[in-house]
Amino acid sequence: MARIFITGSTDGLGRAAARTLLDSGHEVVLHARNAA
Repeated sequence: MARIFITGSTDGLGRAAARTLLDSGHEVVLHARNAA
């Protein structure tokens, strides 16, 4: 499977995409910023 880099992964569409891809067997790397 593919290795996929997702930005904006803490909530919403990025998080949903990450979960879907993980469930499909892909290796997912997440990037998020601290809201502080």
